[in-house]
Amino acid sequence: MAWNNILLENDGPVAVLTINRPKFLNALNEETLTELNQAIEQLDNDSAVQVVIITGAGEKAFVAGADIAYMQKLTPMAAKDFSRLGQKTFSRIENLSKPVIAAINGFALGGGCELTMACDIRVASENAKLGQPEVSLGLIAGFGGTQRLTRLVNPGMAKEILFTADVYDAATAQRIGLVNHVVPAADLLDFCKKMAGRIAARGPRAVQLTKEAINDGLEMDLEKAFVHEADLFGLVFSTADRDEGIAAFLEKRKAGFTGK
Repeated sequence: MAWNNILLENDGPVAVLTINRPKFLNALNEETLTELNQAIEQLDNDSAVQVVIITGAGEKAFVAGADIAYMQKLTPMAAKDFSRLGQKTFSRIENLSKPVIAAINGFALGGGCELTMACDIRVASENAKLGQPEVSLGLIAGFGGTQRLTRLVNPGMAKEILFTADVYDAATAQRIGLVNHVVPAADLLDFCKKMAGRIAARGPRAVQLTKEAINDGLEMDLEKAFVHEADLFGLVFSTADRDEGIAAFLEKRKAGFTGK
């Protein structure tokens, strides 16, 4: 499928999805969110893809935020629909059946920061800037930021980020738990691809069920989460990957996982 604002490139088991509006610092409008949603659905149905990397075109921005010029024209009802579109798209990323790595090149503000939070792992270039500046425009975060941020960093830190509209450099973002790694800009995509390759070499079904256990467990009390983990632990014993992984370990050879 061809899109106007999204590029999708497969490199073996790793797919690189690029938000491609560099003239607008990859800002998110309705069309871009719709195309992103379609691309994620396509990736979910592509059994050859085991890990997804999301990044932005150009060197200045991952995603600078939602498209302000587009939002200026929205009625209250249309704004609510736009918010729900962003939330549903990012939830599709969060619940994708395979891991998603955000390769954060440059600005990741507002909706861009919210997009990174929907990813499983966040890697920032040294020149990255992250933040939720919505209140400086008289707005609030509307693509899940008020909810995901409190789950990613502590609630007090989340409130500081959301109330002040401060923008954080990559090192600070890493210190407060907003990103996992900070790397030189020139090494960003290569670093993410190497990490994706390591993940892709593991048992695909096991990785998928691990993601499911974590995401589902965050919404449960601890005992229910333990029971859910045990259910998935039992389920993985029905897979061919479990048989292959254990056999390869005992036979001291590399496992040949099939995702079954």
